[in-house]
Amino acid sequence: MALTPTSGRVPIWAFVRLKLRITGNGLRGRPARIVMFVLGLVTACFFAILGHAVFALPGLVDRPDAGEILFPFGGAMLILGWVFLPLLFFGVDNTLDPAQFALLPLRRRTLITGMGAAALAGLPALATFAATLGMVTSAAQLGGFGAALAGFTGVVLGLLFCVVLSRAVISAFATALRSRRARDLATIMLAVVAASIGPLELTLLGVLNRADWESVEVIAQVTGWTPFGAPYTMGLDVAAGRAWAVPLKVLIVVIAVGGLLWWWSRTVEQAMVGAAGGPGRGRAGTSDGRGPVEQLLFRWSPRSRFGALTAREIRYWWRETRRRAALVTLGMAGVFLPLSTAFAGGAGSATGLAFVVGAIAPIALANQFGYEGSAYATNLATGVPGRLEVHSRAAAHALFTVPLLLLVAVVTAVLERRPADIAPQLGTLLATYGAGLALVMPISVRAAYALPDTTGPFSLSSGGGFSKTLPGVAALFGALIAGVPVLVLTLWWPWLGLPVGLVYGVGAYLLGAHLAGAMLDRRMPELLAAVTPR
Repeated sequence: MALTPTSGRVPIWAFVRLKLRITGNGLRGRPARIVMFVLGLVTACFFAILGHAVFALPGLVDRPDAGEILFPFGGAMLILGWVFLPLLFFGVDNTLDPAQFALLPLRRRTLITGMGAAALAGLPALATFAATLGMVTSAAQLGGFGAALAGFTGVVLGLLFCVVLSRAVISAFATALRSRRARDLATIMLAVVAASIGPLELTLLGVLNRADWESVEVIAQVTGWTPFGAPYTMGLDVAAGRAWAVPLKVLIVVIAVGGLLWWWSRTVEQAMVGAAGGPGRGRAGTSDGRGPVEQLLFRWSPRSRFGALTAREIRYWWRETRRRAALVTLGMAGVFLPLSTAFAGGAGSATGLAFVVGAIAPIALANQFGYEGSAYATNLATGVPGRLEVHSRAAAHALFTVPLLLLVAVVTAVLERRPADIAPQLGTLLATYGAGLALVMPISVRAAYALPDTTGPFSLSSGGGFSKTLPGVAALFGALIAGVPVLVLTLWWPWLGLPVGLVYGVGAYLLGAHLAGAMLDRRMPELLAAVTPR
């Protein structure tokens, strides 16, 4: 990769090769990461095939009216998913972090074009492109070659809009993180917005079920004339004899992409400086006569190594931006999923979604050692036993999570107008939470990975972010399956729900903690190497 210092001209493909090389180097000599990458590739192919089949269905069954509703709404959800799903589940892929180019004489146009091309070479972009090609298939079936060509043009423009919007939002967000207060506020706001996507979708489905389909068609038509739906309705316009609409929609998307590129270009240099900058000055230490360890401990903490480790983790969960983002997301999901589901599906539906919350809660611990990075060397040097490490981390997380699970049980029972269900509902939540901890704890030791050295609360991966989250997603489904016996038990004997769920959850956790602790004792040096940024 040649770089001309005077002109800053770099071939666009150099960024793509750089990203592929960094991703490949991260897999070299690491069988576990290779397995996760292959699983991520298989999962991306599955969703690509599923999406292609869904979008191709209106053409295959000769239902253009279904396409008129599916394509604008489906395209809009894809675009919103590109912005918010990384914040909620996968983390922002910082393989090519702008801060890495801060000292190179690159033009903004070169940097933006190269980073955009690198984003197009990722699994999410390829899967999105393959899925939306189903719209081209439908357009070809309904309107022939002309409609297919218009649909293909729209799909390409839609993918470009997805990538540019995602990168522009991330760059602007990095620019906003100038102070501790700004980072905290942005963390809370973005976590709230990201966690609201699922509840809003369920609420929208409930509205659609009760709405007049003529009104839905009007909303779909309006969405089709916005940048979120315009690129995905061009093929249908040609098939319906509205070829005049295609140039106008192309103009709408081009203007939107141009505006986003301008926005991105205004913030990318500041993002480079902001991401590379160090943390600000902290408050001066207070002199209250207590030693360093006593200042770390809470007044109610046990005066032991377990108490010190638990107090440290509690402070980290409350102060560290990425951990706090996970807590805010969990809180939003826990409270608003039952609310939106009850509104969308009626009586009985809130209980099912509340059951899922217990399995979602432990996912934040799937890479708990990655939050610390090289700082974990302190625990290794002081010889903290593995089981003590695991128990202290689980206790700190439970201090925030268990009250939330109680709140979910209360909210669900109120929505269902059955106060007597609070105890059995809490039992099922504790059972799935304990089972999730039992699965996540060994995963956090075995499948740990380094996080980017940045202040961004959602910068959770440095290549292959989708595949890295698969163990956590597997733990989620495993917790759901493990909690089914308790759920069935509460349906037959509700009064046994709380005691059985508590014993079941605690027993599952102790088993998982025993395995994770023994594994941690054997793999501490390997774990430190895995979570240390390179």
